[in-house]
Order: sequence, then C-alpha cells, then structure tokens
Amino acid sequence: MHREHHPMSGQPVSLSEIKKDMTINFLIENLGSSGIEARNVADGARLYKTMIDSGDCIALGAAGIFAVVGMGGYVLQLMKRGFIDWVCTTGAQAYHDLHHAYGFPVVQGNPHKGDDYLREKGVVRIFDTYISEKKTLLAQDKVIQEFLRQAEFEGTISSADFNCALGEFVRKDAPHPEKSFIAQAAKYNVPVFLDSHSNHSIGINLAHSRLEGKIIDLSADLDVLESAALVHATGSDAFVELGGGGPKNFIQQTGPTITQILGIEFEGADRGLQITTALERDGGLSGCTLNEAVTWKKYKHTGKNLVQIFGEYSVIFPLMCWYVVENCRPRERRGLLLRKKEFYNNLVAAAAEANLVGTLERMDKLEKAGR
Repeated sequence: MHREHHPMSGQPVSLSEIKKDMTINFLIENLGSSGIEARNVADGARLYKTMIDSGDCIALGAAGIFAVVGMGGYVLQLMKRGFIDWVCTTGAQAYHDLHHAYGFPVVQGNPHKGDDYLREKGVVRIFDTYISEKKTLLAQDKVIQEFLRQAEFEGTISSADFNCALGEFVRKDAPHPEKSFIAQAAKYNVPVFLDSHSNHSIGINLAHSRLEGKIIDLSADLDVLESAALVHATGSDAFVELGGGGPKNFIQQTGPTITQILGIEFEGADRGLQITTALERDGGLSGCTLNEAVTWKKYKHTGKNLVQIFGEYSVIFPLMCWYVVENCRPRERRGLLLRKKEFYNNLVAAAAEANLVGTLERMDKLEKAGR
C-alpha cells in the first residue's frame, strides 16, 4: 500500500549565503534550498546535467533574440562538448548569428531612443541592440545572396541540409567562422532546422534567389520527417527550450508525428526543460506547461523529469551552461547529420510496417464481423 509523505517532510528551507569565491555549485545549492523561481532554476540546472549524464539525445529549441546578443557563443560551446545534438531555431537567429562571423556592426543600444531618429541615422533596432542598415543588414543580405548563387543544390531540400551548406560556406568565407553557431554546427555535423521558412531575412533572400532564376524550396514535410526520424532513432530524448514559439513546438511535435500520424509505437521524450516569460493562462504554446504536453505524447510522463522556469533566458541559461560545463565531462558528439538519411529510411520502413499491421488488424476485424 502506498504511504503518503507528511506535508512537512520536505527539505528544510535554508538561509542563503554569500562567499567571496563562490562556485557555480555553491550558487545552485543555494538556489535549490530556497523557493519560487530560484528553486526551479536549480532544478533545471540539475535536470540538464541528468540529460547529459544519462546519454540523452538533446535537442535545443531556441526562439527570441539569443543570437544577435551573442548568446550563440554558449550554444556552439555546448555543441562542441556534445551537450546539444540537434537544434531548431528561427530563421532570424540563423541570419543574425552570421553578423558575428563576418564582423558586421552589432552594438548595445537604448531601447527607449526615438525610433524615428534611429531610422534617420540608418540604425535598425532589435530591442536594446543596434545593427547598421547598410553595414550589417544589407551587407548580410549580400552574403546570403552570394551563398545562394554559389550553392550546388537546387530544388527541394530540408532546412537542416540548407543550414549545413550555409555553415560550410561561412566557414570558408567569413573572417571569424568560430563565432557562428551555424558554422560550428556544420563543422560538428549537428542538424539545425528552421521552424519556419518564410518569415525572416533568409526567407526573403530565398525569394530574391527565385527572381534571379534559381529556385530553392525548403520543405516543411522533409523537416517534419527528418526531425521525427532523429527522435525515433535515438530512443532516449530530451528537449531544452529557450523561450517558446515555433522552435518549442517543432522539437516537441516529433512525438505526435511518430505516433499520431505515422502510427508507430512511441511514448514520448524522457525529459524536458523550458525557460520562458510566457504565461500559461492565455492558452498559447509558448506558455503551455510541459505537463500538458504529456497528454499529446510529447513526453512520457510528468514529474521531476519536466522543469519549467518562468524567467528571461539570457540570465538563466548562462547559469545552466556554467553548471554543466563545470560538472559534466564532454560527450562524444553524435554527428547526427551524417546519419540523417539512414534514420529517415528507418522511419519510413517503420511507418510502412505499422501501416501494414494496422491494415491486417482492420481486415481481421471485418472478417470476424462478417462471420
């Protein structure tokens, strides 16, 4: 018989401390013995460590403006250590990430400065960060357009293959490719998908390429199937979500794609971690709980394997990166990009088998009903 723990049997709340030479472990321990979001931050850091130590295949969903403000540096270091195995981000972040590789101007700005004044000065504002219209925005467009002219592929491809080719181009063409997570993902064979193919500067440059006579179609269908194939093949899966939006849904929808659409037996991901400022109460995806996602078979079950932190990830994510770098040995990189086609073929075969089994079961039921 299950015995309930007394409500007062929880861990005692401790008085937080400050030390002159505090380590990240000491800080996380302090947060973990506290409450409110501090405790969630500690739980999230420990969960990320568990993902790494358990050998999970870890997907990163990255929305917001992490790349333009330089946080792509954390992502490329995590990929280098084998702590991120595949990524879904927005096209805007893949685009703005490249500014750092090319040394195009990106500076700290004032979010309250008059925007009419900034426009007159040729400055484009991204909240509290400024880029130059000519020296950054238009210069980056020229780079993308040249990449598209030189690209050997044409026709229908996945965004993962597109970003790999873009990353390889940046590695050869840019003065500082080590500053681009797109370039480093190509180097480490980490697939990077885009949650959308049109509502960003890469998308509008693809439209320009079409007008020049070179048609490159990024396929949403291929993205859905290739990402689902990665999850189907690796088995033990975990999701880390910076913000919400499209990237959050993209990495989480792999489970429903496998079960709901393809009819293959799959329980969902093992672990999930999200940092978000979005509220649950409006029903939007960015703020919906990971527990809710369990009902969609995006995760296996609720509990300590799911941690949701309400806060701004530019503050919280660096703490988690620091914690896992200090406490986890680098893992062998999976190089999923090299096996993507193999995984895709395996998924197609599994779907065909599941469909055949389903058809035989239906025929059996009809035959019995006829009797």
